[in-house]
Amino acid sequence: MNNSYTRRNFTKLALSALPAAALLSLPARLGAAAKPNSKVAGVQLGLNVPYSFGGKTMDADEVLDACVKLGVSGVELRTQPVEAFLGLGAELIAAKKGEAKDATAKKAEKVRAWRKSAPMSRVKDFRAKWENAGVLIEIVKVDGIFKMSDDELDYAFTLAKALGGRAISSEISHEGAELKRVGQFADKHKLMVGYHGHATTKPEHWEEAFALAKYNGANVDLGHFVAGNNTSPVPFLKKYHDRVTHVHLKDRKLNNGPNTPFGEGDTPIAEVLRLMRDNKWNFQGTIEFEYKVPEGSDRMTEIARALKFCRDALA
Repeated sequence: MNNSYTRRNFTKLALSALPAAALLSLPARLGAAAKPNSKVAGVQLGLNVPYSFGGKTMDADEVLDACVKLGVSGVELRTQPVEAFLGLGAELIAAKKGEAKDATAKKAEKVRAWRKSAPMSRVKDFRAKWENAGVLIEIVKVDGIFKMSDDELDYAFTLAKALGGRAISSEISHEGAELKRVGQFADKHKLMVGYHGHATTKPEHWEEAFALAKYNGANVDLGHFVAGNNTSPVPFLKKYHDRVTHVHLKDRKLNNGPNTPFGEGDTPIAEVLRLMRDNKWNFQGTIEFEYKVPEGSDRMTEIARALKFCRDALA
C-alpha cells in the first residue's frame, strides 16, 4: 500500500498540499454547503475507504470529511473505523507487523469476545452522521471473514445491514468449503457478499461461489481482472451482472502489469461505466486507489482526477 496516511491530521495535510488547479476540480469545492453527489447518469461512483487514503484504521470523521470534500456520495467502508467508533480498542484493531502467532490468536479471541457484546444500538448514530453528510455506506468490507466464528458472522451481517449496506465484501477464497459456509450466512441474512478478486482470480472461482449460495456474489476488480486474465472483464460482467455487488475501478496493464493513472493502462474503465449506465446495472463503481502517487502530487489530487475521469466517461 502506498504512503501510509493513517495519522489523525491526514485530511488537513492532504488538502493543504493540493495545488490550486486541483482544488478547483474538487466537486465539493472544499467546504461548500451542498451535499456530495457522485451519482452520474444513474451510476453511483464510490470510493473504497479508508484504504484509498492509505490505511485501514483512519478515524471515521476524517474519512467522512475527505469523502465530502471530494464530492463522493457512496462508499465501500471497512469495519475498522466503525468498530473503533463502537469502542473496540486501537490495540485490537491495528495489526502489528511481525506479531507472534500466539499474540495474534489472543488478540483475535479478545475481538471475538468484544463483538458478542458490541453496542449495536450505536450503529444507527454512526450511520445517521454519514447519511446526514450525504454519504451512503453501500458496501461494508469485512476482513478475515473466513476465520470468523458463527457468532461473528452473524454480527458482521447484522452490522452491515445496520449501516445501510447493500452487500458485504471480502477477499475471495479458493476453498469451496469456506465459500459455502459464508454463503450460508449470506443466504440466512439475505445480504449479498461480494468476493473480491485479485490477478490470480479466474471466472471459475466466482462461478463456484455462485453455485454454492444464492447470495454469494462477485466484487470484480477491473484492473486485477485485466492484469491476471489478459482479457476484458466485459463478457463476465454481461453474463453475471446480477451477481455483481460492485466493481473496483483501477487501471492496470495486461500481463500482470502495474497500476497506472486512469486512462493510461489497458483496463476498459470507461466502457464498463457506460455499460452500467446503459443497462441500468444497479451496483457501485468503486474507485480503489492503488497507483503510485506522481512526484509533486498527492492522494487527494489523484483521487479527484480519477473521479473526473469516471464522470467524463459517463457524461
